[in-house]
Amino acid sequence: MNRDRFRKQFGNLLIHLTLIAGAVIVLFPFVWMLLGSVKSYNDATTAGFWPREWLWSNYRDAITVMNGSTPCQFDAANPFAILEQCLLLRYFVNTIFVGIAVVLGVLATSVLAGYAFARLNFPGRNALFAILLMTLMIPFELTLVPNFVFMTWFPTPESWLATTFGFSQEGIHNWINTYYALIVPFTASVFSIFLFRQFFRGIPNELFDAALLDGATHLQFLWSVVLPLSKPALVTSALLTFLGTWNALMWPLLVTNSPQMRPIQVGLTQFIGEAGTQVQLLMAGATLTVLPIMILYLILQRWFVEGISSAGIRG
Repeated sequence: MNRDRFRKQFGNLLIHLTLIAGAVIVLFPFVWMLLGSVKSYNDATTAGFWPREWLWSNYRDAITVMNGSTPCQFDAANPFAILEQCLLLRYFVNTIFVGIAVVLGVLATSVLAGYAFARLNFPGRNALFAILLMTLMIPFELTLVPNFVFMTWFPTPESWLATTFGFSQEGIHNWINTYYALIVPFTASVFSIFLFRQFFRGIPNELFDAALLDGATHLQFLWSVVLPLSKPALVTSALLTFLGTWNALMWPLLVTNSPQMRPIQVGLTQFIGEAGTQVQLLMAGATLTVLPIMILYLILQRWFVEGISSAGIRG
């Protein structure tokens, strides 16, 4: 009996030590970033862990650099002018706007596609779903150039309307340096479709049969029964999509050419110049960038974990 108890305690200790080691490995880069954000340049470029001098002014300097070396100033007489005058705030606004738009698009397409793959019987359903999953194996870099060429060729909706109805085409352009290029290509997510498909397959068939007896259509069943039961999957998909949009760098850097259109990750490139990288300011800017998304995750973590767990054990 004592031997079994010792084995159980030793197993629990081993599990906790493994979890602690994993947590330390995961948290170390964030701690390094936080400490580096208050170091001097000399301290940040050496191997020292603790800063010899805590320079909280690095955050003010980082905001100034991201704003084109000019401080942000708020004018009470014209409060909205700060969006044009303060590039850091404009970066955040762009990122939040693009993130929300992409999340709404992904939820709309993924919910409908996931429900179709989970509940509707149509020819080639399994083959089409398999092909869809195969696209997850295609690296993003492989489609980067074709997508960019498409952005340079495809006209904007206003350009198409102007051409169709013979309006003046002054100022008409393609999708480069527009919100269309930042939003539309990412409004469908194969992973989210898979997530919802797995979650919807776990909903009891008795609910669907009862809804059919009451005369409900598929859309009514989806809206009134399925979606209220799918909050964990909705939150998981929304959080992962928003996080991916928040961290996007390569694509926004490629399709935008003016600071007013760029998101926050592209704004961090302001710290990299011909004279080298201002490491301490870059870490301060990265801290400001990652803070909102960490707060968002802490608020939604319960639904996030539940959604991932449900998708992994159902279907």
